[in-house]
Amino acid sequence: MERVLFAMSGVLGALGVLFGAFGAHGLRARLDALPDGALRRAWWETGAHYHLIHALAIAVAGYLVSRAGSSWATISGFSFALGILLFSGSLYGMTITGVRALGAVTPLGGLLFIAGWASLAISAWTLR
Repeated sequence: MERVLFAMSGVLGALGVLFGAFGAHGLRARLDALPDGALRRAWWETGAHYHLIHALAIAVAGYLVSRAGSSWATISGFSFALGILLFSGSLYGMTITGVRALGAVTPLGGLLFIAGWASLAISAWTLR
């Protein structure tokens, strides 16, 4: 399982850098022309920021799995990955489309991030 989490961390980390760079360079001209462009750029930056942090957190979960084989660490890693999909994905979608209703999904991703951190803490606490 640690291989899966480490690979997932690497792939999601690379995508986070790619999306961050795209937001900083590729979207700038398009968003600057919109009345709510600054707000949309902030959404994208928030999504990319949380995306990268939690890609690294998946690697920490992978490390804990390799140390203890903890199911809590596995739950943590997958919670972070699904959190990236829902939290960052909804912010990316809102930025591109302007459909603010996608923001209803964002807190679900945030709850998954919280669950991931709590699971990570339990996994670390139970290390022998």
